Amino acid sequence: MSQHAAAQENQQLRRGLQARHLTMISLGGAIGTGLFLASGAAIHTAGPGGALAAYTIIGIMVYFLMTSLGEMAAYMPEAGSFSTYATKFVDPAFGFALGWNYWYNWAITIAAELVAGALIIKFWFPDSSSLLWSALFLAIMFGFNYLSVKGFGEAEYWFSLIKVITVILFLITSVLMIFGVFTGKPTGFENFLIADGPFHGGFFTMLGIFMAAGFSFQGTELLGVAAGESEDPARNVPRAVKQVFWRILLFYVLAIFVIGMLIPFTADSLASDDVRVSPFTLIFERAGFAFAASAINAVILTAVLSAGNSGMYASTRMLWNLAKEGKAPKFLAKVNKRGVPVNALIVTALVGVLAFFGSLFGDGAVYTWLLNASGMSGFIAWVGIAVSHYRFRRAFVAQGRDLNELPYRAKWFPFGPLFAFALCTIVILGQNYSAFLGEQIDWYSVSVSYIGLPLFIVVWLGYKFIKKTKMIPLDQCDLNIHTKENV
Repeated sequence: MSQHAAAQENQQLRRGLQARHLTMISLGGAIGTGLFLASGAAIHTAGPGGALAAYTIIGIMVYFLMTSLGEMAAYMPEAGSFSTYATKFVDPAFGFALGWNYWYNWAITIAAELVAGALIIKFWFPDSSSLLWSALFLAIMFGFNYLSVKGFGEAEYWFSLIKVITVILFLITSVLMIFGVFTGKPTGFENFLIADGPFHGGFFTMLGIFMAAGFSFQGTELLGVAAGESEDPARNVPRAVKQVFWRILLFYVLAIFVIGMLIPFTADSLASDDVRVSPFTLIFERAGFAFAASAINAVILTAVLSAGNSGMYASTRMLWNLAKEGKAPKFLAKVNKRGVPVNALIVTALVGVLAFFGSLFGDGAVYTWLLNASGMSGFIAWVGIAVSHYRFRRAFVAQGRDLNELPYRAKWFPFGPLFAFALCTIVILGQNYSAFLGEQIDWYSVSVSYIGLPLFIVVWLGYKFIKKTKMIPLDQCDLNIHTKENV
């Protein structure tokens, strides 16, 4: 092997993720505290009808995003995913900004999960050291990612399986309770119809739930990043896209429906983020399951570890890809013998640790700003997917390619990406609409909520100005696939 070939080999990832890993990575990315805790607050705020409508609409949007991403990822599997697609089909500056935006989003999320994990442990060990638990969780996340992509995939598979089994048991138990099993009395629709239900608070309240639902579904796009290291992406990516959407939508929509049937939306317990009064805990307790709070707390802990594990994987791969494309320092493109980008992994973990320490010192104001800046990043990434897919399909046709070349074709084009783009834009701009509604605009609240948007625009336009990049004409978009045994 020549030195050049050896160097190339040393910069390649391994295709170690199987179909079951792909499905569970994307599924697990979306089933977390958003379902176990935030779903109750959504019902309390907008009523069961309002919450159902908001989650269904956002779920349909996510379906279109997943099919858009699936079409590109099945045809051109890249660890850089939508950052690479935006670079090839839109503008290198847009791809640069999307890549760094996504890396930052997940790197900061690692810190958030370390904080959350320590808080969850306090349920059982109130006097234990938060720092010690956070260090342990960081070591576990780092270890799974350091081993190999298969090690990460296997860990994520089992983390996700625990969550999936919990949700299925919850849905079965709830349906039985609706029909009078465990309680002896069937439940009617009275909880849906009390006060001004099932829709409570009007349109603006539902807009707020759109955002909560959007945050809950974030993580599904991990499928695009993982496609770059999957076996036979042309077959496995479309399969994962189909399975993930229906399972997520069914889990969320059915869970909200049964919670609305069994617990009045006026109940204050639904607004709490205390696991002891989580809707999952309350319903399992009502069915007679002892230790329900401890069991749900344990499941939420696996959800937090899963989110941190996935976050470390996604941000590491994005940073590696940016380095490979010359958009980050070159040393971050190095890959070890097991196909793991170790330098990118270490840097990502260090940034997560620094952000975590930011939450411990003073009043945590710096950490709050960091977290808020990342809050919008997921929606910006989704906008990037929609724009990239719209341009990809148009470039495909403009260059005279046959659509039958695509291993998977997104249905309802161009409605799908246009609908997703429009809805994501509404959610981004409506992030903190209430700050504008008072007699005076609350500028501090506005700046805290919207900081992520100007940051993204500055990075995008800054790179565009320095590198003099331009929008790529459709007939010049790079549609070539670089197939290798290793990515």
